[in-house]
Amino acid sequence: GHLVYVNIAINMAAPCRSMSGAGTDPDFSATRSTTSFHKKSRSKFVSIPGTRPSVQNGQLIVSTGVTSLDYVIGGGLAVGTLLLIEEDKYDSYSRMLLKYFLAEGVVCGHSLFIASARDHPDEILQELPAPLLDDIANPKPEEGQTQGIDPEGPNSMKIAWRYQNLPKVQTALASSSRFGHYYDVSKPMDPAMRETAKCNTFFLPNELPFQSSTETSRVNIGYTKLLRSIQGVIRREGFDGASLQNKPRSILRIGVHSLGSALWGDDICCEENPHYLYSLTTFLYGLRALLRASLSVCLVTVPSHLIQNKAIMGRVTKLCDTVIGLESFRGSERETNPLYKDYHGLLHVKQIPHLNCLMCEVPDTKDLAFKLKRKQFAIERLHLPPDLSDTVSRLSKQDLAESAKLLRLGCGATATGKKHLDF
Repeated sequence: GHLVYVNIAINMAAPCRSMSGAGTDPDFSATRSTTSFHKKSRSKFVSIPGTRPSVQNGQLIVSTGVTSLDYVIGGGLAVGTLLLIEEDKYDSYSRMLLKYFLAEGVVCGHSLFIASARDHPDEILQELPAPLLDDIANPKPEEGQTQGIDPEGPNSMKIAWRYQNLPKVQTALASSSRFGHYYDVSKPMDPAMRETAKCNTFFLPNELPFQSSTETSRVNIGYTKLLRSIQGVIRREGFDGASLQNKPRSILRIGVHSLGSALWGDDICCEENPHYLYSLTTFLYGLRALLRASLSVCLVTVPSHLIQNKAIMGRVTKLCDTVIGLESFRGSERETNPLYKDYHGLLHVKQIPHLNCLMCEVPDTKDLAFKLKRKQFAIERLHLPPDLSDTVSRLSKQDLAESAKLLRLGCGATATGKKHLDF
């Protein structure tokens, strides 16, 4: 019995001795060194100032200049895409977003291309807001706001028990990581800083011939010249990747103001069946082709409220990647409505692109409003105050009930028809 046990032990120990001795065999060590395993290294993103990869889809993105707008559209504007801003009726806030977009390019060292048919691009460049060097991501409480109020004090307002456990409404829109810069709209940018930016301009009255053309083309000549000018800048400056070996990489920011208006020679804002029916859409086809094949990003403002044929506006929307609509309260009944006294207009997110994914990043709420503070343009969640006064007009109560159905926030779900909010 002992002899069998010893034989078994010797047989089991033999492979171990052969494996341990194989380490000294030069042929075996050479075989081990020529393994096919290679450590997988991380893919390096393109390092361009003012850009970063998106956390949702890995696409290279830039900031629009408004941090709250970056949050709404999924973190920023992807390189190679087109952002469409539907202008408000007086073209005040859409023009401001265009200036924010261009100012962010100046601060990040990007190249600019400004096209306009009404105001000269140099005038738009002189109106860019000044950047704020200090961090104002956490603004101080405004004057007049009381601090240190005890929620359990005798004079504090108490609400119904069924609403006490509801989450508080967070009106400010901000991401966990800061991206972009802040600007002071009350001060213009320093001329020395503006001069550091490389800017190309396109002013339509200077590009058109003095004599009117007798051609009966279906394509607007202004759009044709603009598209050729953008193509020339992309090729000449090397944004198409042809001559990036000798130059540092940068981004071309293209800003087109009030495209489709009558000043561009287009008649889609004047007639329901215009002569240039497909002129704007043809231009957008060519523009998107240039953007996709270059390190460039474009922001276009369009007076959608003036376009007579809504089918044209529908095609324009489909040809753009991101579409944002601005509805200003100026000149409307909501301007004097006490329910909207804290806001200057509504912001509608109409389209967000699907980039490298099946689903796009949509904001958690669709009820967004914007307001122009003393120094900042901000986008917040629309949060209506409760109706606690007996002197509120019948019209205000009706708007409050309708807005409550849109918000669908806790107590707003109980508002039906034209009834009051149940507090």
